[in-house]
Amino acid sequence: MQVIIFSNANNGVSVCVPTGELPIEAVLAKDAPSGAIIVDDATLPQGDGASFFDAWELANGSVSVNLDKAKAMTKTRLRAERVPLFQAQDVLFQRAQESSSDTSAIVAEKQRLRDVTKLVDAETTLEGLRALKA
Repeated sequence: MQVIIFSNANNGVSVCVPTGELPIEAVLAKDAPSGAIIVDDATLPQGDGASFFDAWELANGSVSVNLDKAKAMTKTRLRAERVPLFQAQDVLFQRAQESSSDTSAIVAEKQRLRDVTKLVDAETTLEGLRALKA
C-alpha cells in the first residue's frame, strides 16, 4: 500500500493514508505540504521502529528512527513505569522503619529505580531500548 509522508512542524514524520476515493497523486497535490512524497508503507520502520513513531525522521526520501529521540522516549517511559514502584517501596520503607526492620534491600531497590534511566545511554539498538524495564 502506498502512503504520503512528510516532515511535520514537530520535527517528526507525518503519514497520510489516502482513503482511495481519489488517486494518491491527487491527494498529494491537493492535501499534502510541499516536500511530501509517496512511498510504499513497507519501507517505513516496522517492528520496534514502529513503536518509536515520534522518533521517526525523514531524510533523502527515507524514514528512519533517530536513536537519540528513541532514547529520550525510553527515559520518559521508564520514569512513568517507576512511579508506582517507588510508591510501593516508600510504603515498605515506612513499614520497615515503624517495626525497626532492616531497610537495606528497600534502599537498594529505590536506588536501582533511580538509576534505570542511566541504562538507556548505553543502548545502541531499538530492541535494547524496548527491553528495558523499570
